Amino acid sequence: MPDAPSSTYRRKLIEVDLPLDAINEQSAREKSIRHGHPSTLHLWWARRPLAACRAVIFASLVDDPSACPDEFSTEEAQARERERLHDIIRRLVVWENSNDERLLNEARYEIARSAARSRGEAPPSEPDAVLPYLREHVPPVYDPFAGGGSIPLEAQRLGLRAIASDLNPVAVLLNKALIELPPKVAGRPPVNPDATARMTDGAEWRGAAGLAEDIRWYGKWMRDRAWERIGHLYPKAKLPDGGEATVIAWLWARTVPCPNPACGVAMPLMHTFELSKKEGNQHWTKPNYDSAARKISFTVQNHDQGVPGEGTVNRNGVRCVACGATAPLAYVREQSKAGRLGEQLNAIVAEGDRKRIFLSPTDEHVAVALAAEPSWCPDGQLPQKALGFRIQSYGFQYWHQMFTRRQLVTLTTFKDLLHEVRMLASQHGATEELANIITTYCALAVGKTAYSGCSFAKWQNAGDKVSGVFSRQAISMLWDFAEATPFSDSTQNWMGQIEWISKAVHHLPIDCQSGIALQADAAEVQYPNEEPIIITDPPYYDNIGYADLSDFFYVWLRSALRDIYPDLFAGMLVPKGEEMIANEFRFAEPRQRFENLLSTTLRNMRTGCTSDYPSSLFYAYKQQEEEREGRASTGWETMLSAIVSAGFQIVGTWPMRTELSNRPRGIDSNALATSVVLVCRPRVEDAPVGTRAQFLQELNRELSRMLDAMTREGHIAPVDLAQAAIGPGMQVFSRYARIERMDGTPFTVRDALREINEAIAAYDGSLEGELDAESRFCLRWLQQYGFGRGAFGDAETLARAVNVSVDALHGAGLLDADRGEVRLYEVTDFSPDDPPRGPVTAWEGCFRLAYHFAGDGGERIDGAARAMASVGGAADGAARLARILYNYFDRKNDTRRAAPFNDLVTDWERITGDAQNLARMGQQRLL
Repeated sequence: MPDAPSSTYRRKLIEVDLPLDAINEQSAREKSIRHGHPSTLHLWWARRPLAACRAVIFASLVDDPSACPDEFSTEEAQARERERLHDIIRRLVVWENSNDERLLNEARYEIARSAARSRGEAPPSEPDAVLPYLREHVPPVYDPFAGGGSIPLEAQRLGLRAIASDLNPVAVLLNKALIELPPKVAGRPPVNPDATARMTDGAEWRGAAGLAEDIRWYGKWMRDRAWERIGHLYPKAKLPDGGEATVIAWLWARTVPCPNPACGVAMPLMHTFELSKKEGNQHWTKPNYDSAARKISFTVQNHDQGVPGEGTVNRNGVRCVACGATAPLAYVREQSKAGRLGEQLNAIVAEGDRKRIFLSPTDEHVAVALAAEPSWCPDGQLPQKALGFRIQSYGFQYWHQMFTRRQLVTLTTFKDLLHEVRMLASQHGATEELANIITTYCALAVGKTAYSGCSFAKWQNAGDKVSGVFSRQAISMLWDFAEATPFSDSTQNWMGQIEWISKAVHHLPIDCQSGIALQADAAEVQYPNEEPIIITDPPYYDNIGYADLSDFFYVWLRSALRDIYPDLFAGMLVPKGEEMIANEFRFAEPRQRFENLLSTTLRNMRTGCTSDYPSSLFYAYKQQEEEREGRASTGWETMLSAIVSAGFQIVGTWPMRTELSNRPRGIDSNALATSVVLVCRPRVEDAPVGTRAQFLQELNRELSRMLDAMTREGHIAPVDLAQAAIGPGMQVFSRYARIERMDGTPFTVRDALREINEAIAAYDGSLEGELDAESRFCLRWLQQYGFGRGAFGDAETLARAVNVSVDALHGAGLLDADRGEVRLYEVTDFSPDDPPRGPVTAWEGCFRLAYHFAGDGGERIDGAARAMASVGGAADGAARLARILYNYFDRKNDTRRAAPFNDLVTDWERITGDAQNLARMGQQRLL
C-alpha cells in the first residue's frame, strides 16, 4: 500500500477549482462531432467525453497555486495563476484543438513544471525535453475499466504513459486500436502501391497518417473483391423511365400468420407506413390485399396519392391490414417461438439526384435476397435472459439469427477477405506487425458493418438513412427493418465505414509513445510497481450489460482476429462470470455481489495507486434513484461509502454534464450531472477517529468558504452545486478513519450527506441576509404561500418584521394585493415591455431577467442582456437570489419553476458581457 502523501505532495488544481462551464459545454458539444472522433472507430456504450477526460487528467497533474506559496504568496496572485491554468483548460477541451501541438506542448510543460516542483528541481528548459521528462518522472495513468478508451487516449495525448485494462476483450481491442497500435507505426509511410507510386523523396507522414492511408486503400481493395464475389446479390433497381439506380436499402417487415382462421395471411408488422418525411419527397408504402391469392403486397405512393394509415403494431398488440383482426404481442411471441416469424419486402430505396428514390418491391429483388446461401455463420448463443434485450422471447436464440441470409453472406465475405489483406500487405512490403495492424482496423469495419447490417437496423424516415442496432444501450425488438447495401455510396456503406475509421486513426495523437492495453479483472489487476495515477469510469450496478451486448461484435471479431490475438479471443464469447455488474439474470443477490466487487476493486486501487497525485473516478449518477430526503441515491451513498472504507479521502466532486441540460425541455431528465468525478487520494494510515461534533464544526467552517467561492466565482451552475459541494463536505468526513457519535455508534456516509445538505440550506439562508428588505419579504412569503394567495393581515405582519409595507410592495409591482388577499407575481408576469415603477430590488431584477428564460424563445441571452439595463445596481443581488430560488424550487421538485433561475446563473457571465457591450454601443451613439 502506498504511503500517505509525501512531504513533496502539493494540492492539484482538481482538488480546488475547475472551469466547469467550459468543460461541460465542450463535453455536450462533442456529441455532435463525428469526423475524426474516436467514437467513429467502433461503437462502444457510454463513452466518457474526451473534453472531460482531458480536463480531469490535466487538472490532476498540475499544482494548484495555493500549494505554491513561494511563487504565489497572496490570494490575488493565486487567483491570477489559477485563472491562467483555467484558460489553458478552456482551450484544451475544444475539439478543434485536440491535435494543436503548440497548445498540447503548453499543457505538457505545465505538467512537467509541477512534477519538477515536487522534485525540487527546475523544469525542462528545452521543448524537446518535456516529453522525455514526463515519461521519466510522472507516473503512468492507469484505467482499469478502460471501456471505449477515452481516458487512456487523453492521457497519451497529454504526453503521459497510458495503461488501459478491461475484462471485456472487445474493449481491450478498441483500446489497442486507440493507444497501442498507432504509435508502433507512427511516422511510417504507407505501403500500399498507389501511395508508394505517388510518394516523393522526403515526404513526411506525421503520426498515424500513413496507417490511415493504408486502411483506406486496403479497405477499398476488400470492397472491390467482395463486389466481384457477391455483387450479384445486390442488383440495381429499375426506374420507371427504364434506367437503373443503385439500391441504398431494402425495407422489410416481419410477419406472422393472422390470428383470424378465415384470413390467415402473412400479417406484416410495421410501426409506420411512412418512408420519408422530407419536404418535397414524402413517400409511403401502401398495403394491398389480394383476396383471391390471399396475400398482401405493397405499392410505394407519394403524398399526392393519399396519406398513410396507422401502423399495424404498437405496444398494445398487432392488427391485420387484410381483415382487421387484432392480437396481443403475446400472440406474436408465441408464433415467433414456433418458427412462424417471416419477412416481407415493402419498399426499395435507391440513390437519386440529391434525394432518395422510393420504389415498390419486385419479385426479382425478393428472389435474389432469398437465394443467398451463407457458408458460415458465427457461433454463439444468446443468453436466455439478459440486461438490455428481450428479443429471446420472440424466438431469437443465436446471434446469427439477427441477420438475414444475405447479410450473413456479406459479412462472412468481408471477414474472410481479412486473411487476404494480411498476405497482400506483406507482399507490398509490410512487416508482420504492420500487416496485422492494418488487418485489425479493417476488422473493425466488419464490426461496424454488422452494427448496421443486421435485421435490427432501422430506417429513419425523418433523415432518410439507416441507423444501427444500438440506438440505445440495448437490443430492442424491431418489427420493420432496413437492409443496407454495403456497395452503395450512401448510408452505412462499406467504404463509409472504412472512411470513418481512417479519419479517426488520422486524428489520433501525433507525438506520443505506445500505450499498453491488456485484458484484466479490475478486482484482481496487478498494478505496476511505480504506482500509477488511477483515473477510471467503473460500471454502475445494472446500467449497461456490457458483456452480453458485446457478444454481438465478439462473434464476428473472434473469427476475424483470433490468429492475431489468440489470448484475447480464446473464449467462445465474452467473459461474464467475473463481470462487475448487478445482473439479476446471472447472479444470486446481484446488488450485494456488485457492491462487494466494487469494494474489493477500490481496495485494490488504494493498494496500487500513487500517493503523489489524486485518483479520480467518473461516477454515472442515476437521476431516477435520487431520494429527495437526504438528496442522495442508494448507489451514490454506496459509491462514497466504498471509497471511504477502501482507505481513500475524497477531496473533490465535480459534476460533468454531457447533455445541454440547462434548458426547460432538458432539465427535468438531466437536472443533475450525467457523471460526477470523484477525486480521491490515500488517507493517512494513522488517521484519527473523529466525533460528530468535530465533523460539524469543520464542515461549517470549510464548506461555507468553498460554497462562497463556488457561487461567487460563477464556475458552478445551481443545478450542479449540491453535487459539487459534496466534495469539500466529504473531504472533512473522509479525513478521519471513522466518525462516532457521543454514544459510540458510527456516524455514516448517509449521516454526513444529510448534514452536508443541511449546511447548503443554511448557506442559502445566510445569502438571504444580504438581500434588500423587499426581496427578503418576497422570499419569506414564497416559502410560506408559494405563488398562491394569503391573507393581507399575514402579509402586513411579515412586512413590518422587515420594515417594509405591503402597499409599497404592491406599488413596486412585486405582488398583487386585492380584496384582503396577497399574491406574489410569477416570472412570466414581469414583461420586459413594462418599465420598473421605482428603484429595482433584487427580487424584481431577478424575475425580470429570468423572464427571458421561462419560455422556448431563441433570444434568451440577448433579451436578458437588454433587460440588464433596467436592473442596474440590483444585478449582484439578482444573481444571488437566482441561486436561492433555484435551490428552493429544486427541493420542491418543481423543475418548471427551477429551470429559468438555473439558466440565468449559468449564462450570467455572457449576459453581463453582452449588457456591457450594449451599454458601450449606446454611449457611442450618443457621442
